[in-house]
Amino acid sequence: MGSCINHPDRETPYICMKHQIYLCEECLECRDPKIYCKHRSACPIWFMGKRKEGWEAEDRQEGAATTHTVTFLPDGETVSIPGGSTLLEAAQTAGIHVNASCSGKGACGKCKLVVVAGEVGTAPTPLLTDGEKAKGYVLACQSRITGDVSVQIPEEVLARKLKIAGMGQTVTNRVKGLVTEIDPMLQEIPLTLAPPTLDDSVSDMDRLNRGLKKQGVDVARLNVGIKIMRQLAEAVRRDNWHITVSVIRRKCANEILEVRPGNGQHPSIGLAIDVGTTTIVVYLVDMADGSVLAATAGHNRQADCGDDVINRIICAERDGVKKLSRMALATINDLIGEALDSAGTKTDAIRNVVISGNTTMAHLLLQIEPRYLRRDPYIPTVSEFPILKAGEIGLKANPMAAVFIMPGPASYVGGDIVSGVLYTGFHREDPVTLFIDIGTNGEIVLGNKEWLMTAACSAGPAFEGGGIRWGMRAEEGAIERVTIDPQTLVPVLSTIEDAPPRGICGSGMIDLIAELLKTGIVDRSGQFAGGLDNDRVRRQGDEWAYVLTFAEETSLEEDIVFTASDLKNLIYSKGAVYAGFSTLLGHAGMDFSMVDRMIISGGFGQYLNIEKAVTIGLLPDIDRSKFAYMGNSSIVGAYMALLSSNYRQEARMICSNMTYVDFSSNPRYMDEFTSALFLPHTDLKSFPNVTMAA
Repeated sequence: MGSCINHPDRETPYICMKHQIYLCEECLECRDPKIYCKHRSACPIWFMGKRKEGWEAEDRQEGAATTHTVTFLPDGETVSIPGGSTLLEAAQTAGIHVNASCSGKGACGKCKLVVVAGEVGTAPTPLLTDGEKAKGYVLACQSRITGDVSVQIPEEVLARKLKIAGMGQTVTNRVKGLVTEIDPMLQEIPLTLAPPTLDDSVSDMDRLNRGLKKQGVDVARLNVGIKIMRQLAEAVRRDNWHITVSVIRRKCANEILEVRPGNGQHPSIGLAIDVGTTTIVVYLVDMADGSVLAATAGHNRQADCGDDVINRIICAERDGVKKLSRMALATINDLIGEALDSAGTKTDAIRNVVISGNTTMAHLLLQIEPRYLRRDPYIPTVSEFPILKAGEIGLKANPMAAVFIMPGPASYVGGDIVSGVLYTGFHREDPVTLFIDIGTNGEIVLGNKEWLMTAACSAGPAFEGGGIRWGMRAEEGAIERVTIDPQTLVPVLSTIEDAPPRGICGSGMIDLIAELLKTGIVDRSGQFAGGLDNDRVRRQGDEWAYVLTFAEETSLEEDIVFTASDLKNLIYSKGAVYAGFSTLLGHAGMDFSMVDRMIISGGFGQYLNIEKAVTIGLLPDIDRSKFAYMGNSSIVGAYMALLSSNYRQEARMICSNMTYVDFSSNPRYMDEFTSALFLPHTDLKSFPNVTMAA
């Protein structure tokens, strides 16, 4: 007999012979189930653990024999689901977004729902307060369905309309002039053919080729399928030899996709799509003049399987890549539907599509096995994709619409970065440029028209709200600006749409950390200063926290706080980004003084306060005139490639010219990362202007 290692007050006979520790009946679980153990054949812990698994499987099988109805409020959406399923699984089946940053492991506490009718079986969790539990809050991933139940999606986690840079005409004004000659992948070619006669008795196909050749089509490289041959005779004669031919132009050959009667002008619409790890953006584009008819954005539903690409890949390995593909497609197709409705046009008119996204997002969307992206030596299955058809992917577009996927040079530097470089254009110019796309992943490009080097650092999802108690995306109600009175320590906050505070987004977090440092609430090591006589700085559980807003100032009936753990996560994220800059420059034999300009892109960069980002050590302390913000460069690059074959070819060239630097085995990166885990840095000489202002 001995004392349980987890519950010292409990005596137990169960001992692990490998680790020589005792475990009580509640804790009977092997610590190393996947590692060989010579004691396993006689191990009571292993035996009892397997029995428990069998009992749980029997319980699940019994529960699955019946189905129950889950109703999601406030919209009243209902879904039938087998008993024993989790509320998270029910939400995913119903197509309702519930944030599950940890991929349903019960570790993030983000997937909150409120049970308003019926009951569910819940597992104990420290991630819900006593007040939340009293109100019926549960974690969706830890709540199993035992009967019909109605749940309310809490106000604080309702999906909100994202704040994006412009819609419709505003976006058109932004991208106007980027493409001067429109040259889509799928061309609609109107033809009037000469009817056959006894003197001109060539076949219908020869007659079609003759007409296409007059329009400049290289018929020697033109493929024609049996489907076209079967429809040709009827199509050319139905409207007296007036036809429209749809031709898709690929790298090595062209193909006739359709021949239809009539050669009147039909609207041709294109889609530029940015498939981000967190956010998906869609532009609906008039292919006649390049104007943006509608712009929509939404939360990538894959986030239910984890905030970062590694968790997404793990989820795909566990649940299958089709699940992840369907989740992304559900978001994309919903956004396409919204855009089509606002523009008053139909799905069939969409004939050209360009998709930009990181390498993991591209693989998951196309149902390509992603597991080797995270295994040494980190090789993607595909870097440069052929022209595909929308029907092959499942996009809400004309099934034969041509789809161009932006190429990506490496597992962790993808088409979104190639797209960003295409838009910024620094690869065509002399100045040495440092380009960073700050998002869930931090991808960096260094170079000019002579050379390009690229790398990726694991910034993590903190700046987009992941792992932060009150973190959120840049939605209505997100705190985006913060200043703190140095005397009273009372903050002045600015929220998106001036709505009541619901949380804090990336730009607000950077402001907040800089203000906490400036006012002495935290020190350079990221530690809260104890003993401050102020109700804004207090203990939250077992750690210090700063109160941004009190409950009565919000609609949430709960204080919005920023904890020591939140600060630690953000310091790790900013340290990873800065270490990426330093390591890539060092690899090129350069330092920050040799950088002529720095371009920032990414979701929250639009609202970034450069001075405060430098203060916390996220950005280098260089001449502020060198900084430029280019917005969501990925979607704009996709827009350019949508309209121009020259830009599509240029994207391929950018990809092939990039030299990828792998940080995973680079000891310098870890040294730089460790040095960057201070505010702003361990080496204050690298931040002379911050030191002077302190």
